[in-house]
Amino acid sequence: MAKAHQQYILMHKNVPVAELELDSASGYISAIGSIYNDRHVPVGILVKNGRIDRAALNRWWEGRAIPTSREGIRRALEMMKVSTTQQLVDKCMGLSLSDQYWICPKKSKVKWEDVNFFEHSFSDDVGNILFGKDTKAKEISLMSPDNTSDGWLKKKWVIHKGKRYLIKGGSGAIQQEPYNEVLASRIMDRLSIPHVIYMLITQEGYPYSICEDFVTPQTELISAWYIMQIHKKPNNVSLYKHYLNCCERLEIPGVKDFLDRMITIDYIIANEDRHQNNFGAVRNSDTLQWVGPAPIYDSGSSMWFSKPNTLISAKAKIPCKPFKINHDEQIKLVTNFDWLDLSALKGIDEEFREILKGSLFIDEKRRDILCFALRKRIEMLEKIVNLRLTKLPEDNIEEDVTRNTAYNGH
Repeated sequence: MAKAHQQYILMHKNVPVAELELDSASGYISAIGSIYNDRHVPVGILVKNGRIDRAALNRWWEGRAIPTSREGIRRALEMMKVSTTQQLVDKCMGLSLSDQYWICPKKSKVKWEDVNFFEHSFSDDVGNILFGKDTKAKEISLMSPDNTSDGWLKKKWVIHKGKRYLIKGGSGAIQQEPYNEVLASRIMDRLSIPHVIYMLITQEGYPYSICEDFVTPQTELISAWYIMQIHKKPNNVSLYKHYLNCCERLEIPGVKDFLDRMITIDYIIANEDRHQNNFGAVRNSDTLQWVGPAPIYDSGSSMWFSKPNTLISAKAKIPCKPFKINHDEQIKLVTNFDWLDLSALKGIDEEFREILKGSLFIDEKRRDILCFALRKRIEMLEKIVNLRLTKLPEDNIEEDVTRNTAYNGH
């Protein structure tokens, strides 16, 4: 009979962080013991009077699991013979391809170099099951970074020529997200915005985006959500300003320039889902020094990806995140457009048309509508930039930022 509670050490590479007790049935942290190194406690998790906030650490731990909203997850769990996605995190020792945290069984002598997914191969079993494939293996290996992949879209990690790549699918009847990822990548190429490069592949007629992992054995991704948890947001400070303040306190370089570019690209592609967990910053996992903002990634929920043709309109109020509720308001947060050369986007609509041509789900009419809307978004942005140039020097956009004291984020 399995023990009701199991004893672990939360590790950051080879640095012991704290003693943990996991409930075997739920996979959640039932108790926290001694803290060995509070500097290596995950960013945004409060340590007070020598104690870690267990509720906050459990939320962080829960965030490592596959969300229950993932397509086909119930069938996948049945095939893997586990009852919850949280239990899968335990099965892979909490290891991820996004950071260097993991759990080591207490009294075990295993080291990070022995088990991490950056330097060791992993089973395809979990990824194949998550993609709806049957497995003929007598014993399914659950030692996989797919156990700690976030997001609701179908995805899996693969190894090709020694490099780690994430393959991600689309949704609904249109399956448009992979094409949007490629479009965003091409636009950022032209505008010299640091980003993750996405390419398109097709399997059994379905489109998938594929990108290389930008995290290395020496670095890790920390989401904006956890950066913003390092101290409580005052009521009289906007969410945008709060994020800048938190980054300044952590001494993360280049954040304001990065946000200018992220907000701009999201305006162009009408991104509806730039939430606080799909942008952030990279830090050195050995020295804990911040490298800077993470390259822009995960831009698929854009270009009216789930809308019927009749609802695609460049001028419509398009909902957005993370700082405002629509793009017309969020674009006002951009402090500087001097870096932006919109002439570099000439012909990008026709490039998008070529990207979409391979789709079995997007017909010519929708291609025409999408390309027209993209061209219009760029024209609208050009008007915004030109209007900004006609303002008097004292009309600083930062005044708009500090005036906005309401919580308008998601």
